[in-house]
Amino acid sequence: MTATLHRLSGEPQPSLEPMLRLVAGDMNQVNAVILARMQSDIPLIPELAGHLIAGGGKRMRPMLTLASARVVGYTGTRHHRLAAAVEFIHTATLLHDDVVDGSDLRRGRRTANLIWGNPASVLVGDFLFSRSFELMVEDGSLKVLKILSGTSAIIAEGEVNQLTAARRLDLPEDRYLHIIDAKTAALFAAACRIAAVVAERPEVEEAALDAYGRNLGIAFQLVDDAIDYVSDAGTMGKEAGDDFREGKMTLPVILAHARGDGEARAFWKAAIAGHRNTDADLAEAVDRVRATRAIDDTLARARHYGQRAIDALGPFPGGKAKDAMVEAVEFAVARGY
Repeated sequence: MTATLHRLSGEPQPSLEPMLRLVAGDMNQVNAVILARMQSDIPLIPELAGHLIAGGGKRMRPMLTLASARVVGYTGTRHHRLAAAVEFIHTATLLHDDVVDGSDLRRGRRTANLIWGNPASVLVGDFLFSRSFELMVEDGSLKVLKILSGTSAIIAEGEVNQLTAARRLDLPEDRYLHIIDAKTAALFAAACRIAAVVAERPEVEEAALDAYGRNLGIAFQLVDDAIDYVSDAGTMGKEAGDDFREGKMTLPVILAHARGDGEARAFWKAAIAGHRNTDADLAEAVDRVRATRAIDDTLARARHYGQRAIDALGPFPGGKAKDAMVEAVEFAVARGY
């Protein structure tokens, strides 16, 4: 029977615990690679990188590489270094994103750029990108190198696309989806797909893992964009309303603006232009996205992509690995409740 996102009332909330248990041994090996490869004779580099890497993140992307390796029956060790490469790509993009966004909090802690400054954060991000490419080259697979290097370029394009789309009320929904597919989902997809490559599995399994990761990534980002308006720093690990204050056109705003009356549209025009960004303005924005069911519909869209991720696992046999990957999707979507 096909797994679905719908759980019966009274059932325990989904979590990442099954995946954490599944990959615990492999993750120890990945963490050892991360620790070794972020070292440098320049003390600031491991100090700054360690601040973010040790900052309490779930390491979801490298875990997906490890879980995907399990679901395709891979028994080697190449995926350890490649999972570390995936985490370095992710960490580098976070360092750069916080500079671009001027963020003060990341995972509930002060951002590296706030502590060490923007130049140091950008340069250490570059260092981590370089380390990721070293790990790819050492693996020796041109196909893996093509997937991960291409993904790095796609992420950068997505961030630039988002930057140029900021404070644009006319942003169409399809461009928004293209942005989150590039800046978030592409790395989820690549993290999963490379496991099938190292396991020398057929193209259909590569495509299935790519689809799983991509749809999970889109669902993950949709939930993030929704809870920016309904959560708090303690829950999210960043300041509530960051997207609002930065003028980011996320799906809740796109829907609320499209469904609003003249007064609502005037509010969003002023807010996205940066003229209304106080706490009171954020509270009004929350009221408006709720009143238009923009949050509910964003989360419904996340559930749709989550179900697509689960359906993509169809080619793989049942077992602990597949179950853990299904529950990871359920966890990603349940964060929005």
